[in-house]
Amino acid sequence: MLTETHPRTIGSIRQWLATACLMLGAFMNILDATIVNLALPAIRDDLGTSDNALQWVLVVYVLTFAAGLLPFGRFGDVYGRRNVFVLGLVGFMATSLAAGASPDTTTLIVARALQGLTAAAMVPQVLAIIHGLFAEDDRGKAIGYFGMISALGAIAGPVIGGAVISGDLFGLGWRAIFLINLPFGLVALAGVFSFLPAAADRAGGRADWTGALFFALAMAALVYPMIEGRSLGWPLYLAVFPVFAVLLALVFWQRQRSLGRLGRIQTLPTSLIVVPGFVTGVAAVMILISGMAGTMVVLAIFLQSGLGLTPAQAGLAIAPHPTAAMIASMITGRFGSRWLGLRITLGILVLLAGMVWLRLLVGGMDGGRDILAPLLLIGFGAGTAFVGLFQITLSSVSGPDAGAGSGALQAFQQVGIALGIAIVGHLFFSRLGGVSDPTIYRDAIGIALLYPIFAFAGLCLASLRHTLFGKGRDET
Repeated sequence: MLTETHPRTIGSIRQWLATACLMLGAFMNILDATIVNLALPAIRDDLGTSDNALQWVLVVYVLTFAAGLLPFGRFGDVYGRRNVFVLGLVGFMATSLAAGASPDTTTLIVARALQGLTAAAMVPQVLAIIHGLFAEDDRGKAIGYFGMISALGAIAGPVIGGAVISGDLFGLGWRAIFLINLPFGLVALAGVFSFLPAAADRAGGRADWTGALFFALAMAALVYPMIEGRSLGWPLYLAVFPVFAVLLALVFWQRQRSLGRLGRIQTLPTSLIVVPGFVTGVAAVMILISGMAGTMVVLAIFLQSGLGLTPAQAGLAIAPHPTAAMIASMITGRFGSRWLGLRITLGILVLLAGMVWLRLLVGGMDGGRDILAPLLLIGFGAGTAFVGLFQITLSSVSGPDAGAGSGALQAFQQVGIALGIAIVGHLFFSRLGGVSDPTIYRDAIGIALLYPIFAFAGLCLASLRHTLFGKGRDET
């Protein structure tokens, strides 16, 4: 059993200083996941990167991050949470340096893959350490700050990314968006060693390295044909990959069951999969985030390559979305567990309305200001829906599995991001066909936005019929 000793070993000020350093690590992850969108045209021009390879620059980070969240959450229990956080932070700085110094696209993709893996080592430890660091009264406040920092990272990504690229910091161009992680990382590392003692937080036992490998391979096999299919002409052999993904998932599942019978640590507790509310909630989060992630990626490319905006202008144009999402999250979080189903339904309806409005505008827009209103609607809807979905999904998980449930939800959220970038990117680049005409860009984004519109409409119908969320009418 874990022995949580932090609250008795450090004073209140040191607790909050330690928490700030942990959250800086989490902020770096969110920042890096969003800041790259605006750098894609610059990377393409500098390295001669193909459209498919550009998608991999984004997707490979999300893919390795998703694959690593589950196992690294468990590794923190086994080897010590501060130890794993520090390992992830140092690795994140090293891979950021490698990405910033990449001489070609292949090196950049490999660096991004390793960067996502090291981020997966950091992120699960933050909330786990906070849980042991604070008494119950302050714990909720600290978790609230964590959510605010996450939203702030999503806002800062486009703004900082656009400013850094447009300003051509030290003549580094797009490379500065990765190198900026180094000073942040050094501050976080110094703070963790200064303010956070090494607590007795090791559970012991054997980590499931084999299960982690099966999970990662299954995710890669699922996403690979979606990214490469168009450029390869959809050869028949690509149909093998989804089948391979299913087989790997079955092997992973059987391994988790065997570990459970032996009383060993599971990467994904099998008890979670048999909870209907958890499974449908995770599926809803995946669908919702897939539409959002894909939209933001192609919108960043459209604003720059299609409308001729600078990276800084594109970043400011996109910023209303995460800003509205942060405000909506803060407001709706105050309702606690009241009216969860209703809040989710209203959030998805607002999100759908904003997405339809955005699609109607992109055909005739001239600048970033034209999409301010729909992006605000999309942000408010997303913030409202996601908070409710996270609450209702995790409420179906029993106390002993709450930590694993949270890790699994975040992991599959990242899978949804990867699939969304693959699906929406495929629709966008297929219509674009390598042509740089502004009219083709407008057609391409119009076609790409059909996926999130249909996905959100399906979620709306399911939510309205009370078939998606396993809660009674009293809570909806």
